[in-house]
Amino acid sequence: MTDPRRPAAGCRGFTLLEVVIALAIFATLAAAVLSASQFVLKQSAGLEERLFGAWLADNQLNELRLQATTPPGQQWLSRHLDRRDWLLQQRIAPAADGRLLQVEIQVSRVDSATVVHRTTGWIRSRDE
Repeated sequence: MTDPRRPAAGCRGFTLLEVVIALAIFATLAAAVLSASQFVLKQSAGLEERLFGAWLADNQLNELRLQATTPPGQQWLSRHLDRRDWLLQQRIAPAADGRLLQVEIQVSRVDSATVVHRTTGWIRSRDE
C-alpha cells in the first residue's frame, strides 16, 4: 500500500525557491511595463496639448486674415477648447514688406506658463 501523503512517481510540484524566482521575474516585467506605459501616456498628453495649440494658433491667424482692419500691437486672448482654457499671446508688427503685417502667436494653458505652440504668419496690411 502506498502512502497517500507521498506524491506518485512522476508527479512533482514546484519548490518554494522556483516559485519565488518566478514571482521575482514577473514583478520585474510588470514594473518595466508599467514604467513604459506611464511614459507613453505622458507623451500622448503632451502631443495632444501641442496639437490643440497648433489648431488655436492657426484659427486665430485665419480670423485675423478675415478681419477688415488689424491694428498692430500685442494682445492677450483667452479661448476655450476641449474643456480647457487656453491663453493666446498675439503680436502684430509691420513686416519688411510694407504690404504685410507679421503676426506672432504663442499658445499656452491658462494654468501653465509653458508655451505649447508658437507660430509666425503674415497677413495683408489694410493700409494699402
